[in-house]
Amino acid sequence: MTRRRAIGLLISGMLVTLTAVALARLSFGLILPAMQGAFGLSYGQAGRLGTATALGYLAFVMVAGGLASRRGGRLSILIGLGCLVVGFFGLAVARDYVLLLVLMTLLGVGTAFSYTPLISLIGTWFAERRGLAIGLLNSGVGSGLFLAGAVVPALTSADATDGWRLAWAVFGAVALLATICVVFFLPNPPTVAGDTDAALTKSAAAESRPGLRREVFANPYVAIVGVVYAVVGLTYIVQAIFMFSYALAAGVGPVLAGRLAAAMGLIGIVAGPVWGTVSDRLGRAVSLALAMTMAGIATALPVIWPTVAGFSGHYLLLGASVTGMFTSVLAAATETVSPRAAPLAVSFVTMFFAAGQLVGPVAAGALIGEADQFRLTFGLSTACILAAGALALGLLHGRVRPSAAPAA
Repeated sequence: MTRRRAIGLLISGMLVTLTAVALARLSFGLILPAMQGAFGLSYGQAGRLGTATALGYLAFVMVAGGLASRRGGRLSILIGLGCLVVGFFGLAVARDYVLLLVLMTLLGVGTAFSYTPLISLIGTWFAERRGLAIGLLNSGVGSGLFLAGAVVPALTSADATDGWRLAWAVFGAVALLATICVVFFLPNPPTVAGDTDAALTKSAAAESRPGLRREVFANPYVAIVGVVYAVVGLTYIVQAIFMFSYALAAGVGPVLAGRLAAAMGLIGIVAGPVWGTVSDRLGRAVSLALAMTMAGIATALPVIWPTVAGFSGHYLLLGASVTGMFTSVLAAATETVSPRAAPLAVSFVTMFFAAGQLVGPVAAGALIGEADQFRLTFGLSTACILAAGALALGLLHGRVRPSAAPAA
């Protein structure tokens, strides 16, 4: 592979990650306070919006993995980005809560079709250094959070009535840019890109499909990775949706809170490739346990000290750890199976992740809504994160190592 092609692949992938994960999933918490004011939403209703996105994600993640296995990840990614473009611009003009639910669900569908096939596609292109490659992709999460943390509070402060609508429109423009980059710079790997032997390829895929399913669904280590990823999904989406509101309720100004979220994203840009290198050298289980321990400490800080210092420590430490969780989990999922089964494995563990994200917003919204129980909610999140990190280290260490699966 030429250097130019590698750069094009990685930049396009980072833009997809920025759009599908940071903007479509994790930036909702920054826009939420303004949307709550505009629509008069309770915390329970806000939680249901987050759950709608998770439901769309969960319902289509296996469909996306199957499509990517049969037709290549590029088609699936383009379908997902199309859903995100419609969802973002739709949210910018929506006037009804039911329509908000539909559009938030569409964002989840778009993430399912774009992000999970992207991981297996890039993992195949960069089989020798997949940890580093996935880490670079996940730097897009940090870039997106930095963008959202800088732009959303500024827009909502400048226009308290419709600033949040302009924020969704900005996200839609970024999604269009990502779509253009995928069209020109993100081809399928050679193993799925050719059309000359299409009939033979289709036949082989049909014959091997039951074997691929057994390889993924009957693999105990894939299941362990999935359980850990469910905890990551549950706790991180609660943080993404409600931590900003917690900071505002604790007396932190909206501009300062936005700057802290932007700083978290900025740190994540640098942390992504660092965690990828750590996971390549130390193994996925060790890097995952380290990242989750850091995330647990980060989540505990505002519980213990609901002050500017506590929230500052939270955002900075979480920015340094979140890409490590995503990178280590996804690299581990692809390395416990053969390259051909990798898209299905990523989709399978992402089902666990989506299930956690389905439960998290509803449970947290109900708990917080009782009496603004932010501290109890994030205290429970801390315990879950630390327990999952111990599970990953105890059961996966020595079994999921770099290059455990055959090279593509």
